[in-house]
Amino acid sequence: MPNTKRPNTQSAGLKRFAHPWGWFLLAAVVIVLDQWSKAAATAGLTYGRPVEVTWFFDLTLLHNHGAAFSFLSDAGGWQRWFFTGIALFMSIAITIWLLRIARERWLEAAALGFVLGGAVGNLIDRLRFGYVVDFISVHYKNSYFPAFNLADSAICFGAFLMIVYMLFFQDDSATKSGEQNNA
Repeated sequence: MPNTKRPNTQSAGLKRFAHPWGWFLLAAVVIVLDQWSKAAATAGLTYGRPVEVTWFFDLTLLHNHGAAFSFLSDAGGWQRWFFTGIALFMSIAITIWLLRIARERWLEAAALGFVLGGAVGNLIDRLRFGYVVDFISVHYKNSYFPAFNLADSAICFGAFLMIVYMLFFQDDSATKSGEQNNA
């Protein structure tokens, strides 16, 4: 019979991060890099004026009063507190999830660490300024992707890791956790 066992998801290099505090450290690094990059963009760029880096990539300082892709940015102000509440709730939920996660599920924990760091990075902006600072602009000819920041990138990367975890590793980790609880 062919070997259908899934690959081991725990590598030696990630064992020291297996404790939840390692993933909180990852989130903290994301927050620091995000806030530093936004401060640099705010100090060095003129609002709305693109600085060409490559033919497809510009740095353009923008203020996003809405959610992803400026959704609800012109809604009249109530959205600031709505999205702040959602970000705060999700950050608390992810923190609890990380504190309860099994050590074998490091890929899931890494995904949550990236999402938590990105959510808190954007939450800080909403609380400080009432908007999120965006400055990364990717385009092809005259087609522009909505501007974003490092926090947005971390959230997307975390979501990607979570999809990989769910598709390829979730059953393996759930089985191991169940075996440990029954032992």
